[in-house]
Amino acid sequence: MGIKIDHKIVGYEVVKDTQAGDSGAQAATPKEERGSAKIIRMTEQVARPEGMEALEGSTYKIKTPLDDHAMYVTINDIVLNAGTEHEQRRPFEIFINSKNMDHFQWIVALTRLMSAVFRKGGDVTFLAEELQAVFDPKGGYFKPGGKFMPSIIAEIGAVIEHHLQKIGLMEKEALSEQQQLILDQKRAEAEAANETVAPRAADEAADYPASATLCNKCNTKAVVIMDNCATCLSCGYSKCG
Repeated sequence: MGIKIDHKIVGYEVVKDTQAGDSGAQAATPKEERGSAKIIRMTEQVARPEGMEALEGSTYKIKTPLDDHAMYVTINDIVLNAGTEHEQRRPFEIFINSKNMDHFQWIVALTRLMSAVFRKGGDVTFLAEELQAVFDPKGGYFKPGGKFMPSIIAEIGAVIEHHLQKIGLMEKEALSEQQQLILDQKRAEAEAANETVAPRAADEAADYPASATLCNKCNTKAVVIMDNCATCLSCGYSKCG
């Protein structure tokens, strides 16, 4: 049946089935909503392909002057979207093995955490940067070739970075052909001047001149001073003055 409205409408209200004072029912509604809420993941979780019993991977050796025994880092990969234009290889799990049992606890913890991050999906390249920023309070060490490592953890991070660059998840910073020619020229001049003043010892690493100092950018002992300009022969960083 129709109702004729003779006055101007100035407001309205929705009629509810339940009483407004029924606080018990109102209190139960949010709890039910929270209980039925779905968990939304920011990224797709990576799972081992069904029927895949073996994964391809690479093993890297870490030998430091701080320990008599070497570490062996194994990173296994999976291939996503195989056979398509979006095919991508990414790390799935990591294992670290060593004869030195002093590191057993933190090695197990570290590998489990990193493997969990790999399987979580998304961008995992931050792991390499974060691990390489870990410093040993007892001091770091130099690798053959003049590369400074602030800690064993940092070298594990360097291994992960190398592996990610190898499979294409990270891009390696490369010098242009012109920059490389300039660095080669400066290196030859520095080596000639160094041999004139002080010949290199037989057991010294021959990667860079003996007079080279540590670079603050790439942590390599490759900085030489030519024409009042400090230049790194490894990464090309230069600070003139």
